[in-house]
Amino acid sequence: MCGNNMSVPLLADAVTVSGAERETAAVIFLHGLGDTGHSWADALSSIRLPYVKYICPHAPRIPVTLNMKMVMPSWFDLMGLSPDAPEDEAGIKKAAENIKAIIEHEVKNGIPPNRIILGGFSQGGALSLYTALTCQHQLAGIVALSCWLPLHKAFPQAASNSMNKDIAILQCHGEMDPMIPVHFGALTAEKLKSVVTPTKVQFKTYPGVMHSSCPQEMMAVKEFIEKLLPRI
Repeated sequence: MCGNNMSVPLLADAVTVSGAERETAAVIFLHGLGDTGHSWADALSSIRLPYVKYICPHAPRIPVTLNMKMVMPSWFDLMGLSPDAPEDEAGIKKAAENIKAIIEHEVKNGIPPNRIILGGFSQGGALSLYTALTCQHQLAGIVALSCWLPLHKAFPQAASNSMNKDIAILQCHGEMDPMIPVHFGALTAEKLKSVVTPTKVQFKTYPGVMHSSCPQEMMAVKEFIEKLLPRI
């Protein structure tokens, strides 16, 4: 693959799990608050498909209001984790543009948009939902783990020019999540059904799972990726 990663800031130091054979598809996966791309690159390696490239960028380090302005990896500022908490609208939109630049880069390098899945966990899952639902490229699907839809009051209007009104969404949530309660996940699933074709939204919950992933969830992610990105 040709192309200059340096023109896309998040790609320059992103963790990439390359395919074992010719790459015909890509999964871009965004980590949660305070994390890095390494942990999800490891998790995705365990369910990898040989013809898929997995790209796990690192969020920039910024002061986070929710954590007493401590500087940490964060896609945008967080003021609170309830559905009515104030939101960093400018930061969310800027972060979405940075992720769209990664998608654009992959498209220019030969991966068709309908062979790209965008996903993430927690804050990364939130950003993946917002980015895909406002994207001008028709993507294959969205993986949204333990997360919410940012700027949810702006939808469905915010998606009016999107190419992804018929996109497949896999939303997973731990039933014992103390950070982002499963109830918020359920509210998000209902909201998403007003934005995209309702039958395309899957919402799976996992008993006993807190704000983390589990093997059953990762198998659901693998099956979702395999279904949407078959070998060609």
